[in-house]
Amino acid sequence: MGTVHIKDEERIGSEARVKLEPSVYLQKLYQTGTPDLGWMNNMAEWGIRAKPGNLGLRLKDIEIGSYGIVPDHGSDHRSMAPRGSVIPEGVPSLGFTLNEKAEVWAENAAELYEEAVARQWSSARDIPWSELKPLPDDLERAMCQLCTFLTEVEFIAADAPTRWMSHMNQDFFEVKMFLATQAMDEARHTDVFRKRALANGGGLGVASALSELSLKRIFDAPSFSAQTGRLHLLGEGFVLTLFRQGEFIAPSRVDQEIFRRCMQDESRHVGYGTMHLRAQLKANPAVAEEIHEQLDDAERILLETFSVPEQVEPMAILMGGGIKHFDKGMEMQGQLWRRIVHEYLQRCDSAGLDRRPRCILPTDFSKLFEAPQNAVVS
Repeated sequence: MGTVHIKDEERIGSEARVKLEPSVYLQKLYQTGTPDLGWMNNMAEWGIRAKPGNLGLRLKDIEIGSYGIVPDHGSDHRSMAPRGSVIPEGVPSLGFTLNEKAEVWAENAAELYEEAVARQWSSARDIPWSELKPLPDDLERAMCQLCTFLTEVEFIAADAPTRWMSHMNQDFFEVKMFLATQAMDEARHTDVFRKRALANGGGLGVASALSELSLKRIFDAPSFSAQTGRLHLLGEGFVLTLFRQGEFIAPSRVDQEIFRRCMQDESRHVGYGTMHLRAQLKANPAVAEEIHEQLDDAERILLETFSVPEQVEPMAILMGGGIKHFDKGMEMQGQLWRRIVHEYLQRCDSAGLDRRPRCILPTDFSKLFEAPQNAVVS
């Protein structure tokens, strides 16, 4: 009744022009000037009032009445209609395939979204680039190589999760909104590490075929939860630990500030991934084996990645303070590696995934130089 109908076509020259017939509603409105207003009596829950808290009107403040109920099963209409709205007949389905809450949910998603919005920063304005001073060639080359690696890995941390957003039921909008902030965070990380490589007389270094293989496996993961295991428990968790040690790695205050700001962002991503897997494994314990298999492969590739000079040596040079202190740097890198593995296993424990019997990552960095890469080491 409210549709504008296509009546017929008239041809002007070589172009066909569509003639439109006004809907019955528009004709009546034009003739009488009286609006219909039927929609005014069809509100989902009239009279409800959300009140802002000390930090403004946050997502948790509008979780009131029926609007605060997140269903275990997403809506069957699978449209973009907002959760809690009145759904008319004939809304088109977008074909969402992630329609179970446990497939995407994390209890901290809304809070992480709010934090991400509040903590957005600019790589152009918030990094003290003017304080960047020339470094010895060995330190600058090492920093540029590390930035090249980090630019690679930050690309996939934006691309991989967001490819699932269009598959998620709109009833779980808090997760979709958080993942949008993750994409923005990772875009900024890619931006800032590329800028750092080009800002101090250096340049981009050598891309890694092994790193690229690891990133491809993340992108090709068969499910959202399997990808979360590879990306957040291990991949981004590894980078988060590295950022936390920025004061030992960074050869300048500029680099320290970059690592500090990226660490804040990365901790949100890892926090979401860990809590999501906890919800998924609690709802469907059978998913554990799929995630284990993904991590089996991811750990093996990580070990192979740390078997080439462009991955091992820059970190040792930075942590030691130059090539002349390479041995000291390798010792400090061993301490960092121990922390990487320890925090990874802690995340697995927190997610409810008992990874310790299957983990092949040695806590002793020196064993990377001794053990066959397909052996179980401790």
